[in-house]
Amino acid sequence: MSKAEAAYELFKAAVGTDEGTGEWLEIDQKRIDAFADVTEDHQFIHVDPEQAAALSPWGTTIAHGFLTLSLLTHLSASIPQPGERYDGILMGINYGFDKVRFVTPVKVGSRIRAKSVLASVDLKDANNLQIVRTFTVEIEGESKPALVADWISRLVYS
Repeated sequence: MSKAEAAYELFKAAVGTDEGTGEWLEIDQKRIDAFADVTEDHQFIHVDPEQAAALSPWGTTIAHGFLTLSLLTHLSASIPQPGERYDGILMGINYGFDKVRFVTPVKVGSRIRAKSVLASVDLKDANNLQIVRTFTVEIEGESKPALVADWISRLVYS
């Protein structure tokens, strides 16, 4: 049995289970402004606190939805993973998303964290798995999440 096939059995047994919740991360204006500069999206709701306070329904600036999505890499890293699933792994590759929904804006100064559920696993060949994890990004003190996304990854084993 290959390392990928062994990992497949471990992942398959965990499909549908909650993988845990990561650590909180504060979203400050400096981070929002830096993202605006990189993406050239300087809409006032993101970068102009005075205008956002006067004109937006949130009364303050909000993070770009794509900023929140891009932070999944960081947010997911603090969710503990069983090491035996990754025995022999060479690399993980971002394969994309099946579904992304931006549910609630993230106001400046908010803290967010990710929760993950292993949605599916497929053995692509003797050395490759494809996993789908459903991530929910929570906003501290909010009843609705910032986003929900099905993230597809390819895992390559030796």
